[in-house]
Amino acid sequence: MIDKEYLEVLRKRKKDTRVYQKHQMTGLMLAEILHDNAHKALYIKLAKSHGEQRLLGLAKLVAENTKVKNKGAYFMRVLFSKDDGQNLGR
Repeated sequence: MIDKEYLEVLRKRKKDTRVYQKHQMTGLMLAEILHDNAHKALYIKLAKSHGEQRLLGLAKLVAENTKVKNKGAYFMRVLFSKDDGQNLGR
């Protein structure tokens, strides 16, 4: 039988440390890349349904575009467009 004190230590450790799942980390990285921390939850949801490499690659292309002021909105427009950012630089 497991000691109650040991279980309490495990519960406390779990509360103190934040373990992120892969889609959570991807969503947080997207928010950082696009400088749009207000919409972290939205990016986490997107990471659940879209591929990590696709999202991060697209976010990098959008972040490098200096003409765009609202990078989060532009990222969404490019993500859901039909060409999927193929002619992003044109």
